[in-house]
Amino acid sequence: MKRTLNFFSIILIMLFGFQTIAQEKESRDFDNFRYRDQRGIEQFEAKKDTVTNFDGLKVRIGGAFAIQFQALDHESTGTPMDKDGNPISLIEIGDNFNLPTANLDFDVQLYDGVSMHLRTYLSSRHHPEPYVKGGYIQIDKLDFVKEGFLEDLMQNLRVKIGHMENNYGDAHFRRTDNALAIYNSFVGNLIMDAFTTEVGAEVYYFKKGFIGMLGVTNGKLNQSVDNPGKTDPSIVAKLGYDDYINDDLRLRITGSVYHTNKSANAYLYSADRAGSRYYLVMEEEGATTKGNFTSGRFNPGLRNELTAFMINPFVKYQGLEFFGTYERAKGKADTELDTRTFNQYAAEIIYRFGNNENLYVGGRYNLVEGELVGGTDVDITRFNLAAGWFMTKNIMAKLEYVNQKYDGFLASDIRNGGKFDGVMLEAVISF
Repeated sequence: MKRTLNFFSIILIMLFGFQTIAQEKESRDFDNFRYRDQRGIEQFEAKKDTVTNFDGLKVRIGGAFAIQFQALDHESTGTPMDKDGNPISLIEIGDNFNLPTANLDFDVQLYDGVSMHLRTYLSSRHHPEPYVKGGYIQIDKLDFVKEGFLEDLMQNLRVKIGHMENNYGDAHFRRTDNALAIYNSFVGNLIMDAFTTEVGAEVYYFKKGFIGMLGVTNGKLNQSVDNPGKTDPSIVAKLGYDDYINDDLRLRITGSVYHTNKSANAYLYSADRAGSRYYLVMEEEGATTKGNFTSGRFNPGLRNELTAFMINPFVKYQGLEFFGTYERAKGKADTELDTRTFNQYAAEIIYRFGNNENLYVGGRYNLVEGELVGGTDVDITRFNLAAGWFMTKNIMAKLEYVNQKYDGFLASDIRNGGKFDGVMLEAVISF
C-alpha cells in the first residue's frame, strides 16, 4: 500500500512539473517527416507526399526527455562462482529514479524534396556525455538536378543515405530510442531488441499502399578503415502493404530481412548503446548502470554470420490496435562450427480512448527461445501491462507492470531460475 501511494505522489510531481511545456506548433511540421509527438505513434516510414511546402532552407530543432521511477525486484537460483571459487549473487536494487535521458534533434529542409536528420544523445544510460547516434539525407525529389527531373518516377521513390537507423522490421518504429519514448506504449523494448545504425543507403518504393525497400550497409556500427577483410556488406530489405480498408479499419503487414555473410561483429541485437529501461535487473554484484547497460535484454551472440527475418502485422479498428512480431535469427560466431537459431514472438493489444485518444491501456506478451553456445535450449518470457495519458500531444506519462522469467539456463548462470517483476513509471516529453 505504501508503495502504491508513493507511485501516485510521483505521478503528480512529474506531470505537474511538465505543465509548463507548450505543444509544438503545426508550422514546425516538415514534408515527408515523421511527427515527434502523439501523431507519430501510428506512423512507420514517413509518409511519401508529393505536395510541397518548401519556401527556403528551414531548420527544425527538437528533442526529447524521459525519466523513470523504478520499483523492480529480482531473484535467481543460479550459483555462479568468481575466479576464486566464491559464490556470486545478484546486485541489490531498490525503488528510486533512474538517470534522466535526453535527445537533441536537428531536421533541415535543404531543398524542395531534400531533407537532413541528425540525432544526438545528450544523456543516456551507457554514456552520460553527449554523442551522435547518427543521421541521414532523405531525397524525395530530384529538382536540385533540374526542376521536374524524373518527376513521375520520384512520385513513388525515396532514397536515404547516411549512418542511420536501418529499417529492419517494424518493431523499431515502436521502440524507445533513448529519450524518444513517446512512440512506445510500454516502458521497455522487446527482449531481443533488433536495432542497429550502420553506414548505408536505402531505396524505397511507395504506391497505393504497397511498400518496398532495398538497402545495403557496410555492416559496421563503429566506423574504421582497418581490418578490411573482416566484414562484408549487409543487405536489408522490406516488403509490405499499409492502407485503410475503410474509415475505421487500417491494415499493415510487412516482412523484413537482414543478412550479413561475414562480420567482425554483427551488432543487430547489441547496437543500442543508449541502454535498456530495466536498470540492473539480473545483474551480478558490482554491476554498474553504465557498464551493464543491457539489463533485461537478450543477445543471441550470432556475432559473425547472421540472417534474420521479421514479420509484423498491424491492425487498427477505431481505438483498438494489434501489433505483432515474429522473428527468426540464424547464425553463428567464429568459434562455432554449426549455426544456431533463435525465435522471437511478441503480441501487443492497445486500446486508445478519450479526447483524441489521449488515454490508453494495453498488454504485451514476448517470448524468446533458442539454443545457446554448447547446445543448451533456453527461453525467456515477458508479460507487460501498461496504461498511459497524453497530457498534450508532446507530454505523456505511462505506468507499466512487467514480469520476466528465464528458463533452461545452467545452474552456473546467474539467469538460472531468474525472474524480475514490478512497476515502472515513466514521464516523457518529445517535440
